[in-house]
Amino acid sequence: MTDQIDPEFTGYPLRELAGTALQRAAELGAEHADFRAERIRGQQIGLSDGNLETLFDSDDLGLAVRVVVDGTWGFAAAVDLTQDAAARAAAEAVDVARVAAAMNTERIELADEAPHGEVTWLSAYQVDPFAVSAADKIELLAGWSAGLLADQRISHVDASLLQVKECKFYSDGATTALQQRVRLHPQLTAVAVQPDGRFETMRTLAPPAGRGHEYLTGTGWDFAAELAELPELLAAKLAAPSVTAGRYDLVIDPSNLWLTIHESIGHATELDRALGYEAAYAGTSFATVDKLGSLQYGSPVMHVTGDRTTEHGLATIGFDDEGVAGQSWDLITGGVLTGYQLDRRMARLRGLPRSNGCAFADSPGHMPIQRMANVSLQPAAGGPSTAELIGAVQDGIYVIGDKSWSIDMQRYNFQFTGQRFYKIKNGQLAGQLRDVAYQATTTDFWNAMEAVGGPQTYVLGGAFNCGKGQPGQVAPVSHGCPAALLRGIRILNTAEEAAA
Repeated sequence: MTDQIDPEFTGYPLRELAGTALQRAAELGAEHADFRAERIRGQQIGLSDGNLETLFDSDDLGLAVRVVVDGTWGFAAAVDLTQDAAARAAAEAVDVARVAAAMNTERIELADEAPHGEVTWLSAYQVDPFAVSAADKIELLAGWSAGLLADQRISHVDASLLQVKECKFYSDGATTALQQRVRLHPQLTAVAVQPDGRFETMRTLAPPAGRGHEYLTGTGWDFAAELAELPELLAAKLAAPSVTAGRYDLVIDPSNLWLTIHESIGHATELDRALGYEAAYAGTSFATVDKLGSLQYGSPVMHVTGDRTTEHGLATIGFDDEGVAGQSWDLITGGVLTGYQLDRRMARLRGLPRSNGCAFADSPGHMPIQRMANVSLQPAAGGPSTAELIGAVQDGIYVIGDKSWSIDMQRYNFQFTGQRFYKIKNGQLAGQLRDVAYQATTTDFWNAMEAVGGPQTYVLGGAFNCGKGQPGQVAPVSHGCPAALLRGIRILNTAEEAAA
């Protein structure tokens, strides 16, 4: 399998570099040391009305050494993959720890992880997106744009493609892991403008995915079918009436619900937030540890897992940046808070025997911090279709696609909008609506969930750019979910709110 990993990366003496760094750290008194080498390639392509506007390539290569000395973290990085750089980084990391020890008020201890020896892991993809020429990808996006612009109802089209290939080598002496994963995010946004200047936009629903170039050519998503229906859907949105504010039953599509999961469950169940160790970037969490095992987070149909093994998941890995193997675990069971996401330090703080593998650094220049797993709402075995969920609603709204969102610093009060909304009347869709936002507290919202769809409604959504930490880091993460039925959710008219 190693012959499929970037040969430029594997051409470096990675094991020798790790051995040099770990030996030097031990000689200088480190009680723990780990080594990472990384190459992260990125490419961003952007077109406006079929014309190329952005073609940006990035290539981040370097090594990093993390140590614990006298119970204090130390970290250093280098951009050159040489023996001298590895030894120097180890010595600098030890120096950093010794200086920081004077200010340290809490001893750093890490939960144990069994040795895994030498392992190699690749994410599930078929065609390396960096093996396809930029010209071919630009041609594909331009063709999609031209197809939309050929419809007289479409005024403008923006098309973009983000791609990443991440190669990592990790060693702590007991585990040596060589890994490679790819991910990409294609997106098209159509704009319709009326003669009076009023306009609406609509974006494709295709989620970012841990897939290769094959994702753009028919594996995993039918782009041709989605783009073919976009002009008619956008025209209907532009002509739709504005929603009347009030309380409605909602059927929420996975293309919208994944983001609500991310903000109100994913971040809220990060243990460092719940313990108050993460507060400066987007706050802490209402789901504090005293509520573990007792907080009725949602209704009994609610089963949420954290997972680092989901096929094509953006947060899927073989081993995290602390050498912990990918795994799956429960966060919410029968609606009750039953678990957290954690790294090795957070696990030891809570007296837990093992991390669940949530350490990640977004570059060789950053120290790993606790990051989100693929957090997903599970479908009901043999559960209803989306049409059956809609059929159970007399007066409601069907929500599709994500757009803007807002949530407070404890992940409790929130407001979300979407790409398009349909009125539900007597169990049937009755045309689109505009200016819709749903508002709730986290526990009120999830306790209002009466039913979740079956596996046939399940879709894996996600984002490339979940932010956290200081200095800030971004991490990719997926969230799967079925369609869901929620009763009596407060709906706002965003046009009225903006005018107020």
